[in-house]
Amino acid sequence: MLTLTRKVGESICIGDGIRVVVKEIKGKQVRLGIIAPREVYVCREELYDKIHEANVEATGADMNILDALSDLFSTPDTEDE
Repeated sequence: MLTLTRKVGESICIGDGIRVVVKEIKGKQVRLGIIAPREVYVCREELYDKIHEANVEATGADMNILDALSDLFSTPDTEDE
């Protein structure tokens, strides 16, 4: 992990298109401003983790439901007469 020291008004650059600016330091809190292209998704880590967990849960398939759906769409075997 890279650790940097910055003062209010100073910034760091990430790649060519992202800049993080220290806006304010108040006690143990630091306010950051992030300048990034619109297509770059930026959010708090705890929110990102919740979204990731919800996506993992949503993709977990219940095999009983899949079997029931498979039964609905399967065609019965026909015996030769």
